[in-house]
Amino acid sequence: MAKGRLEHANISVTDPERSAALLKDLLGWEERWRGPSQKYGRSVHIGGEHDYIALYTGDHVRGEFAKGHPLNHIAFTVDDLDAAEKAVTAHGLTPFGHDDYDPGRRFYFFDWDGIEFEVVSYE
Repeated sequence: MAKGRLEHANISVTDPERSAALLKDLLGWEERWRGPSQKYGRSVHIGGEHDYIALYTGDHVRGEFAKGHPLNHIAFTVDDLDAAEKAVTAHGLTPFGHDDYDPGRRFYFFDWDGIEFEVVSYE
């Protein structure tokens, strides 16, 4: 059986540069690519060597489409949950839903476009 892993998630945001800055500070990621999308807009790809988030924007990003609909959340793992929370608050966002559970710790936050993120540490 082939083994797979998540390569990317594509999310609609109102300001890809602002969202990219948060992901750089939160996860230590880098910009992989930016340019026009195949349809109506532009994208900034931010991530690591094997995985990334495509931050997609254009005139279509309004109303319900700017609220992460139908995306539930995107989860990241980090090695220092406290430092990750500081990065989130430094960007003016509010962490919530802190939970210690087996096998780790986590919190959630919403970005400026209503997209929910979960941050988990198994350390």
